[in-house]
Amino acid sequence: MQGVRLVNLPKILDERGNLSFMEEKNHFPFEIKRTYWIYDVPGGEVRGGHSYISNQEFIIALSGSFDVVLSDGKESKTFSLNRSYYGLLVPNNVWRHMENFSTNSLAFVVASTDFNEDDYVRDYNVFLKTKNN
Repeated sequence: MQGVRLVNLPKILDERGNLSFMEEKNHFPFEIKRTYWIYDVPGGEVRGGHSYISNQEFIIALSGSFDVVLSDGKESKTFSLNRSYYGLLVPNNVWRHMENFSTNSLAFVVASTDFNEDDYVRDYNVFLKTKNN
């Protein structure tokens, strides 16, 4: 799956508590235009279920765990996120959804574009058609 990758973030160990950080254009290849977080997801619920035409994202499990399921139209792959010192880079034109949220999980997402409803592809069959053209 081209462009998708797990990125190890710096981890500074300290007996008082650990610290990690991320830097735009260093740990992911874009400037941050938007951030959002997903929390209080009821058991069994699924988030996402779309792709973006131009937006790229970097997803981190700040607390708890969840799975990010990606598809490029030919292959699907599941990434289990459960540590705050690595993130998942998801380029545009990749279908994604998130599932299996643990209790008190917190998904933090940085995005390369401002919110724009027209950037979303919310129908998987439409997504497949755009991938085949």
